[in-house]
Amino acid sequence: MPSDKKVRVAIVGLGFGAEFIPIYQAHPNAEMYAVCRRNKAELDKCADRYKIPKRYTSYEDLLKDPDVDAVHINSPIPDHGPQSIAALKAGKHVACTVPMATTKEQIREIVELQRKVGKVYMMMETVVYSREYLFVKELYEKGELGRIQFLRGSHQQDMDGWPDYWPGLPPMWYATHCVSPCLAILSKPGHPAHAEAVSCYGSGRIREELVANYNSRFAVETATFSVRGSDVCAEVTRSLFDVARQYRESFDVSGSKKSFEWQQVENEEPVVHTKSTPEKPLPEPEIPKRVKVPDYAHLLPEPVRRFTTPAAIQDADHLSFLQGGGHGGSHPHLAHNFLTAVLGERPAFPDAPTSANWTLVGICAHESALKGGEQVKIPTY
Repeated sequence: MPSDKKVRVAIVGLGFGAEFIPIYQAHPNAEMYAVCRRNKAELDKCADRYKIPKRYTSYEDLLKDPDVDAVHINSPIPDHGPQSIAALKAGKHVACTVPMATTKEQIREIVELQRKVGKVYMMMETVVYSREYLFVKELYEKGELGRIQFLRGSHQQDMDGWPDYWPGLPPMWYATHCVSPCLAILSKPGHPAHAEAVSCYGSGRIREELVANYNSRFAVETATFSVRGSDVCAEVTRSLFDVARQYRESFDVSGSKKSFEWQQVENEEPVVHTKSTPEKPLPEPEIPKRVKVPDYAHLLPEPVRRFTTPAAIQDADHLSFLQGGGHGGSHPHLAHNFLTAVLGERPAFPDAPTSANWTLVGICAHESALKGGEQVKIPTY
């Protein structure tokens, strides 16, 4: 397809989803075609704000519209699997916020459907397009980290007061933000790194009224997983309720030459540790240094570069991306990668099998926690 072609995009779910409307409106390869929300008053309020004439309160009706090329799903977590499946069956390209789904059966169906219908499926994982991740990936590709020896991810968040489907959710069911960078950094073009097996322990106990919702009692879940074809393993920690911790999505890399540690609290800078050697000895105080992570807007088409900055955030009340400066400036990178994948200019990242693996790590980790840490093999679809 010619690079000047426009993809007609429909956004489903207009809470977090509204963040992407001005990005698609500004992108040279997108037509912000339609929006969908069940609540008509809220649908019209958002559509009026952005001057979008095509509006749907019914997702089923949206999928019948032949002018919709792609749907970007930002609906509640329980809807991700069924809505992605329905869109692929309708012959639409699919971008879906995390996680891919909450069951192995739905994940398998999405992977098989994507392969069958030949449309793009991309899970819109923010962390692997954040400025921090892009900075670490650049260090690694330049050889500055040396050999990766260990990886660690942590995503801790207080979800009290969030919508009804959140209370009591098993922490690892929403683990892609800390799983994904550990696997993405080990991936090479055409050769994604996938997790092979996981062992997880649960710790603590959430309030009894929350336990009943998913029959999940753990306040914190911590997993270690192996990577297929690699001697590197990763550890990830996740909490959602009854844990005192400022919001933090983080990613640490231990390398043979340099190591990167994500900032501990908001508004700090991350730390890079440099290994002292006999050839180039460093005094102890010079081994760790705080670094200013650059923005990576230059990787984007000029009209959407401004959306990497916190000033471009539309929803001033949404803490999950206010903290972290708009999910690390990832939103326009996600939209751009999805559009270029739909146009056939490069593969989606993550594609359906990789999205499945990143999500299955968490699903299988929770299974392991319920079995007292027993190792669980991660299925391959």
